[in-house]
Amino acid sequence: MCWPIGKVERKYAGVTHVDVTRFTRTQADDVNALCATYEVRLSALGYYPNPLDPDPAGATRCIDHLKRVIVAAEKLGLTNVNTFVGRDWTKSVDDNWPRFLKTWRPLVAFAEDHGIKVGIENCPMFFTRDEWPGGKNLATTPVIWRRMFSDIPSRHFGLNYDPSHFVLPQMDPASPLREFQEKLFHLHAKDVKIRRDRINEVGVFAHPLEWHQPRIPGYGEMDWGRFMSALMETTYRGPVCIEVEDDTFGRTLAGRQQALRTARNTLAPHFP
Repeated sequence: MCWPIGKVERKYAGVTHVDVTRFTRTQADDVNALCATYEVRLSALGYYPNPLDPDPAGATRCIDHLKRVIVAAEKLGLTNVNTFVGRDWTKSVDDNWPRFLKTWRPLVAFAEDHGIKVGIENCPMFFTRDEWPGGKNLATTPVIWRRMFSDIPSRHFGLNYDPSHFVLPQMDPASPLREFQEKLFHLHAKDVKIRRDRINEVGVFAHPLEWHQPRIPGYGEMDWGRFMSALMETTYRGPVCIEVEDDTFGRTLAGRQQALRTARNTLAPHFP
């Protein structure tokens, strides 16, 4: 993760594993050497802001930093950067579209120039009051993806697909895999629990954070056997990265490590 050092904008934001602000080739060599020492492989750099923020200054800061992340990925010898498309959450998809094209056509061209594939995560970013009514990410459904990839037809523009984000809107997480297999650049392994007890109290029209709980694989609604079976029928052979947002394991390092081990044990039977 490559957030700029400073104020944390939201939960799970503000993490700076690699500071790309003035990232040099020497620093890239140091990062790669550290990974080699600890036998860790980087699959991508990540930065998840809102490049379509209705505040122009805020959007510009996001875009400028995203470009720095792309340049850093190139220096590290990586091929992938993962992020959000963004959205003005007060406007419809159609009303966001002209600005989306104005922002992302040059961003994708910039990524192409640096040999980097940009994977857009499908998180709706609609969980709390400040993200109402439209959420802060346009790229959430196959209908929007088709339009997005038709209007920006680049081999460097694709998906960082998180199947758990199809659970919230009652969509089948395996349903887009075959059609979009050539656009799968990176994949997250996360799960979601739908709190039926809370829905009985507040209803589905309440902000989703009131009844939607991130879990690790195996502890939520996902059928991982069915999903992995469908994934193996596609051409995708890239990373499947466990994403820990499950506070039931606690927020300590030991708790996060236990969450990773548990998730690995759930997913391991599906890998050769």
